[in-house]
Amino acid sequence: MKTIVEILSGRVSEAMEKVTGEADCQALVRQSQDARFGDYQSNGVMGLAKRLKTNPRELAGKIVAELDVSDMCEEPEVAGPGFINFTLKNEFIGGRLAGMDKDAAGRLGIDSTEEAKKVVVDFSAPNIAKQMHVGHLRSTIIGDCICRLMEFRGHEVVRQNHIGDWGTQFGMLIAYLKDENPEVIDKPETVEIADLEQFYKNAKKRCDEDPAFEAKARSEVVKLHNHAEDTLTVWKHIVDESRKHYQPIYDMLGVDLDESNERGESFYADRLAGVVEELKTRGVAIESEGAVCVFPEGFKNKEGDPLPFIVQKSDGAFLYATTDMAALQYRLRELGADKVIYVTDGRQQLHFKMLFASARMADWVSEDAELMHVWFGTMLGEDGKPFKTRSGKTIKLRDLLSEAVERARGVVEEKNPGLNDEQKDQVARAVGIGAVKYADFSNNRTTDYVFSFDRMLSMDGNTAPYMQYAYARVKSIERKAEEKGVDIAAEVERLGALNVSEPAEVELGKHIMRYGEAIASASADCRPNFLTSYLYDLAQKFSSFYSACPVLGADEDKRATRLVLCDLTANVIRHGLSELLGIDVVEQM
Repeated sequence: MKTIVEILSGRVSEAMEKVTGEADCQALVRQSQDARFGDYQSNGVMGLAKRLKTNPRELAGKIVAELDVSDMCEEPEVAGPGFINFTLKNEFIGGRLAGMDKDAAGRLGIDSTEEAKKVVVDFSAPNIAKQMHVGHLRSTIIGDCICRLMEFRGHEVVRQNHIGDWGTQFGMLIAYLKDENPEVIDKPETVEIADLEQFYKNAKKRCDEDPAFEAKARSEVVKLHNHAEDTLTVWKHIVDESRKHYQPIYDMLGVDLDESNERGESFYADRLAGVVEELKTRGVAIESEGAVCVFPEGFKNKEGDPLPFIVQKSDGAFLYATTDMAALQYRLRELGADKVIYVTDGRQQLHFKMLFASARMADWVSEDAELMHVWFGTMLGEDGKPFKTRSGKTIKLRDLLSEAVERARGVVEEKNPGLNDEQKDQVARAVGIGAVKYADFSNNRTTDYVFSFDRMLSMDGNTAPYMQYAYARVKSIERKAEEKGVDIAAEVERLGALNVSEPAEVELGKHIMRYGEAIASASADCRPNFLTSYLYDLAQKFSSFYSACPVLGADEDKRATRLVLCDLTANVIRHGLSELLGIDVVEQM
């Protein structure tokens, strides 16, 4: 089923074209912000009237006379200077809700997009030889949520994890390992990720103090580029050992990333020279003070001079910008992406603006292709500064998630001590990990937010525990119905449409129907908070409905309708949390 916005937009646009003879009329339908003006409002008449130099209210009246929405709405009303207001009929709401509940495809009656694209999403990007820290959290979970939203909408999504697995730092680390742990070549299992972090610090210190070691490190970089067997063996172990650390974190977070999604810097290493040569041949890149640079139009430094996007240094070395150009070229040409989304923190905004502009200068980007930088703010501690340990060190992501689960276990022990240990562990994991993810999602991604375990684990407010409890509460109603011998499936099956008439039923029903609109908005703007806001409102509307409308104590006809409203509420919450946000739900809290 198309969303209400899509249906009304199509009908209003058609009526506008019939009345005026104008093509491509924009109805501009949206949800009404004030219930006094109906459920939906079309704002497109004013713009059309201005274009035709006619009275907008009179034009709106003619359009309403031409418009037929009697199958779904009460008589449309013209308001103000030319708004058209729509109020949905209860009969239409009831029929639509029944269709959502009976959708065998499990999509709750929500259509896939008619314009499916191939979307490449670049996110997470851990550094090799280092453990993931809190700075990787937002890119990882926001990127995964974007992939889930795009896939549900019907797009073909290609996940890309651009890991930092190449460069001069590996020369230092490999040289150090060969000196201090030569057995790593034959017995790589002797070196673990914690060792690698310390070894890297030691290697950096030696490089700074010992010219002979620095020369050896440079020679290892050359051997790495030339694929020398012993050097590649050590390098591969460093990468594999790092993966043993970050893959369990992805699994813990419920993020769909694995080795098959990885396209590290090493993947593009042999392409960099060709990329620079092509940019030079096309006249896009030029030499400037010995370096090779692109000067995309509109970018200036503080002095007002053109700002360079450097793709090769004067000593011939390549940079992150070169790798990013190669990666973008690969995604557009070889993966055939219609849209490429990069999920990083806001400090990289200028870089990606220049990257996209440079790719367009090189004529790599078709008119239909879209390049998008989805940036986010910083996670802050209670002191309002970037989130770190009390000693000022960066917090390891594994430690953060483990503490979240541990704290959630304490909440479970307090709230529901009757659960057995296995149930408590399951709930604690779902609540702890879910709390961390939901707290991030529920904030506008472009703003900084304060990380607080107490706030995110609260059972009150827009939190994961509140939403998970809301789901468990609805499921408990269904269990009670079954205990009383009520065959919920049979009651649902015999309903052709729901009999919604009570104000709380109608309000809940209309909100459930808008789930597809919430998904479309969250997907279009890559903003998970649009979805969390919708789900939180749904839980609150259900609470109001349950307080006002007895379910199991209602007469048979009303009981069936209200059980379906319960069932739909649970399914939407479960789908939104589990399928789109990647947050587990539990039957009992």
